[in-house]
Amino acid sequence: MKIHGERSFAAPRDTVWSVLQDPAQMAQLMPHVESFDVEDDRRWKANVKIPLGLGSLRMSINFEKTEERAPEFSRLHAKGTGVGALMNLDTRFNLSERGGATAMAWEADVRIAGPVGSMGQRVLQPIVNQQVQQVLTALDEQIAKAGGGGATPPQGSDSGGLARGPVPSKDAETETDPETKDYGRPAETTPEGDPAVDAGSSGAEEGLHPLEEESYSDER
Repeated sequence: MKIHGERSFAAPRDTVWSVLQDPAQMAQLMPHVESFDVEDDRRWKANVKIPLGLGSLRMSINFEKTEERAPEFSRLHAKGTGVGALMNLDTRFNLSERGGATAMAWEADVRIAGPVGSMGQRVLQPIVNQQVQQVLTALDEQIAKAGGGGATPPQGSDSGGLARGPVPSKDAETETDPETKDYGRPAETTPEGDPAVDAGSSGAEEGLHPLEEESYSDER
């Protein structure tokens, strides 16, 4: 599944770039991170627990920056493994200056194999949208800490179809179950062939029944 969008930050481009190129800060942007390990300035690893409907899926994800042109373009590849799922993610972003602020155009291509992938795009899309929104919200906070002003989506702009407006406070977040939040309309997607398999196993440990790893192929 392919998703894309735009985000604007009331911060200089160099500030946004420095946050996006710091592996330690990038690891902290991901929701549900249980631990992470930075190998060097191009590679790091994160262990995450992703909510999947009735259960959750633990994955070990390896990240590697594959291309960059400071301070405007970067490409990232990630490969994740978990019980019942294999994930490949390719993402890129472009930064441009816009009247003292920074505009970020981003896109991502997510491929999931195994029983979790057989759930189909209709099931996985809302989960992916929620994860993307949480990453962008965390990015707002990191940029604000680095001396910027956070995200400022202009009126009528496309922010990837994700929730607009001010970033909720920490207190507000603790009062609402993150799995029941309204994250706005879905991110823009490029439709691909949906297996439309309504029955499938997430391989999660909480009430779900993953298949053996040998029962699916490693799609890379």
